[in-house]
Amino acid sequence: MLKAVLFDMDGVIVDTEPLHRKAYFQMFDEVNIDVTDKLFESFTGQSTINICKYIVDQFNLTETPEYLVSLKRKHYKYLFDNGELDLIEGVLERIKDFHANGVTLVVASSASMPGIELIFNRFDLNPYFTAKFSGADLKESKPHPEIFLKAAESTGFDKSECMVIEDSTNGIKAANAAGIFCVGYKSLNSKNQNYKIANYVISDFSEIAFSKSNEFFTPSV
Repeated sequence: MLKAVLFDMDGVIVDTEPLHRKAYFQMFDEVNIDVTDKLFESFTGQSTINICKYIVDQFNLTETPEYLVSLKRKHYKYLFDNGELDLIEGVLERIKDFHANGVTLVVASSASMPGIELIFNRFDLNPYFTAKFSGADLKESKPHPEIFLKAAESTGFDKSECMVIEDSTNGIKAANAAGIFCVGYKSLNSKNQNYKIANYVISDFSEIAFSKSNEFFTPSV
């Protein structure tokens, strides 16, 4: 039986992917590097610090990864404060649905904790979630399973009673490596991600209403 849902945030709860993309490319311009769309798409689901470490190594930059992170966050904060931002269509209804049916909800995102708090405060999501985990605070980043293993443990339930919702290849791989049932959400803004490796794939959150959970949720073993 489904007891807990572990949500990714960017591209699953909130439509921040366009803001992140714009902020990253503004940062790339500042340090004078040309990052292809294909390379950028491979970063989806990874933490900012790990992306910046890769960028520094790949492009032989003299700037530190921490400096690149600060540039990216500066641009993102400006866009966040001055642009329109919406929750993913249907996700709030699903969050309320799970919560009303006694399902424990945890966010497990590669975003920084301040970034997670910005979103949760802006959309008043705190009442529905028991815990938040940031990949930026952990040793490993998705596709490593660390964040989902910790998130599942925090629920007090066996991971076989948990479900992950992810929109990225790296996130789905992390869920698979953790041995947790994974729903792949086909986000409009997460391009060229591999949903074939998810246990169940949706394009609309109505497809995973709690009342339908026994139709799609197969506990992991």
